[in-house]
Order: sequence, then C-alpha cells, then structure tokens
Amino acid sequence: MAVRLGLGLPQYGRFADPDALVTVAREAEARGFTSLWVGDRLLTPLEPRDRYPGGDGTIPHAHRTFLDPFTILAAAAAVTSRIRLGTSTLNANWYPPALLARSLTTIDRLSSGRLEVGLGLGWSSDEYAAAGIPWEGRAARFDAVLDALETIWRDDPVSLTDRRWSVAPSHILPKPAQSPRPPIHLAGFSPAALARVGRRADGWLAVAMPVPVLTAMWGTIRESAERNGRDPDEVRVIVRVNPIVAGSPAADAPPGGRTVEEIAEHLGATAETGVHEMFLDLQQTARDPAHLLDLAEALRKASGL
Repeated sequence: MAVRLGLGLPQYGRFADPDALVTVAREAEARGFTSLWVGDRLLTPLEPRDRYPGGDGTIPHAHRTFLDPFTILAAAAAVTSRIRLGTSTLNANWYPPALLARSLTTIDRLSSGRLEVGLGLGWSSDEYAAAGIPWEGRAARFDAVLDALETIWRDDPVSLTDRRWSVAPSHILPKPAQSPRPPIHLAGFSPAALARVGRRADGWLAVAMPVPVLTAMWGTIRESAERNGRDPDEVRVIVRVNPIVAGSPAADAPPGGRTVEEIAEHLGATAETGVHEMFLDLQQTARDPAHLLDLAEALRKASGL
C-alpha cells in the first residue's frame, strides 16, 4: 500500500501570509501531494500553565502568529480542485457544535467533498480560558461534541438536548457534500484517547515518534476497534511530521535539527509500519514558500514516498 504524502498549509509564523497560502496550495496540488493540513492555535501565553507537548515543552516561537483554520481551508479550497483538505487538529471543545458543523459543512461543499475533519481536545488550559470553555470535564464534552456533529450531519430535522447546548427540532441545511459525512479523525495519545479512536473514529491523527511507540499505540486502537465490533483495518493512521532541517536558515527555527537524509530515514521507517498517510509541516524550518516546496520534494525523494 502506497503511503500518501501531504503538506502543512501555510498558516503560522512567517507563513501567515495569503501569498504563501496560495502558492503552496497550488504547487502542492500540481506536484502530486495528496493533502493539505491546518492546525488550531489561539494564543501564546507569556507564562503558560501547561507544557507544550513537544520538544522541550516550550511553545514554538512561530506559534505566536496564527491564522484561523476555517478561513485558511476555505481559501485553499478556492484555489485547488483535487487535493484533500484536512485539520490536524481543530480543538473541538472551543466551538458550539452547531456552529462547528456549519463551518465544516461549508468547507466540504466549497471543496466539492475534499474535507478531512481532524479533531482533538487541545492541551492548553490558557486557551480554554480565553475561549470561555471549562477545562474540567473536557473529555466528556469532547464526546458530546462528536455525538452532536454526527446528529447534525445525519438528521433532518435535527433535535439536540444536552446540559451544554440544545437545538429545538430544526432544519440544519445543507448537509456535507460527502455522504454520510466527512471522515472524522481524532488525535490523542492517552489510553482513553486511543480507545476513543478505535471506538468511533475513521482515523487516528498521530505525530512523528519512535516506531515502537507508534506501533504500540496503534495496537491499542486496533484492540479497541475489535472490542467495539469494528474492523480495525478500516481505521486510518495519519502522521504529522514537524521536522527541523539541520542548518535551517529560518530566523525563528529552533537550533539543532537533522539532515534531510536522517529525516527521510525516519519517514521510511514510519511508512513501513503500514500507516496510511503522513504530512510534513515545514513552516518552522523553511524560509519561504519556494524553500518549503523544495524541502518537501527533497524529503519525498530521499524517503521514496
């Protein structure tokens, strides 16, 4: 099975720029990459309550500037025609489900059914506070959001009753272009999050990690799928890769990094586990759109993907 390869869409740091967005979206499609992905950051606190879940726990400098994911995907949909468009990830709990469903439905229809919905809990209690959402009970809230999205996209009329929100019997139209709905992929690495993926998701949004750790977590997902009467082979694995290329000229790139060959070796080893898709977010290591695309091509060639 060939592993699909996508790119992170220009959205943050030096790449929070409309020209970069259009250039990379069009070129990625022309060069045969299979997908484009956006993330969801709201702010960078000066004194974070929580550690960033990567690197040394420091929030990347580039994350201080971040464009809205829904708007970015809508713009990408307008300048492409084939490439898939994904979120990795939206912090689902920040958004009332009816509004979240409307935004995602609109992007799916604008793109003629190319949306991949990736949802997660988020990691920053500072961002939850800024969004006016309680940090406590976030896992239960997440499941309720997922239930609400399924109902809104499936039913007509829609009726929802929950202690957090309610929808009187109503028409909520249109429905997504994809039937019965866009694919829903879930992020997370805790045992409860992995069990949730196996129980109800179309895919798991993973990140680059040592291969034994990846395969162990994937095994947990497969076991959960089987326990819930699902075919584990139908659960996709999509891996986000945020490489820092050694000697990167980007002014805000963290020090260190690995060579293209070293990164490509890890990509190849990850691909051999049977994952379905990987995407490269090069916004912290590339200096401009042309360099980002050149790095992506170099990594694709060196890894054989």
